Amino acid sequence: MEIHLSESEQLGGITATTAAQRIPGFDESYLPRWIGVAFGSLLLLNHFFGSNFVTDAQIRSELLGICLAGYSITVPYLGKFLKGANLVDRSALPDGNRQIFLLSEGLSESLKEDLAWASYVLLKNTNTMSVLISLRDELCVRGYWNTPDDSSKADLFDRFSMQIRKIGFSQLKEALYFPKCSAETVDWEMLPVGTLSILIQPVLGSIEPTKNIAFIFLASSASYSYNDRDREWIKAVANKFTGYDKASGQEGFQLDSTKAM
Repeated sequence: MEIHLSESEQLGGITATTAAQRIPGFDESYLPRWIGVAFGSLLLLNHFFGSNFVTDAQIRSELLGICLAGYSITVPYLGKFLKGANLVDRSALPDGNRQIFLLSEGLSESLKEDLAWASYVLLKNTNTMSVLISLRDELCVRGYWNTPDDSSKADLFDRFSMQIRKIGFSQLKEALYFPKCSAETVDWEMLPVGTLSILIQPVLGSIEPTKNIAFIFLASSASYSYNDRDREWIKAVANKFTGYDKASGQEGFQLDSTKAM
C-alpha cells in the first residue's frame, strides 16, 4: 500500500497523464471568462482611445461585442449554476482532514492504473472531496479524509476495511445517496470532517448480476452535490469495473478521462 500527501506525486510509477497536460494553477473551465475579459477590454480601449468620429454601425458592433464578452465571462458561473451545486473549493475544505492516496499491495499494473484514473476523474469532475473504491477487498482511498496523523499505512488500511465490513457496503445492490447529511444523521466513523452529502455506487458482477463485486464511495463538503446527471456518470464509471469480475477472468477497461458537461 502506498500513501501520498500530494496529488502531484507518483503512485508506483503511475501518474495521471492529464495532470501533466494541464497548466499548473490554471483552471481551464475559466478560459471563456478570461477571453471575454480580454476582448471586452480591447473593445472599450478602442472606443475611448480610437477615432473621435464614431458611426452608428460601429456603436452597434461594439455593443454586440460587449454583450458577447459579457456572456463569455458568465459562462463558467452558468455552468456551475446549472449543475445545481457549487464545486468544492479545495482551498477551503473543512479542517481536520488530511490528503491521502492509498492503494492495496499486490495489485496488477492494469488495476493500479484503472483505480488511479477512476479516483482522479471522480475527484476532478464531480463535487467530491473524498473517494474510496473497494474492489474484491482491494482498496483505493484518495482525497481528504479524517485520519490520525501518526497512523501507519497498515493501520489506515485496517481502519477503512473494518468500517466497510461494519457498515455493510458490500451488500448494496442499488446506489445509496444522502443529499444532505451530518454526523448526527449518518453515524459512520469513516466520514471525513465536514461531509454534507454522500453517494455509494455499487458495481454488480458480469457473470452474476445480483452479486456486488465492488463499490465507489464519494463524500462531498456541499449539500445536494450529485444531481441526476452526475449520478448517471458516476454509475457509468463504476460499471467499467465490471470487467474485473473474478468469475469472468477478465481484467481492464477503457476509462474516459473527461466528463461530458
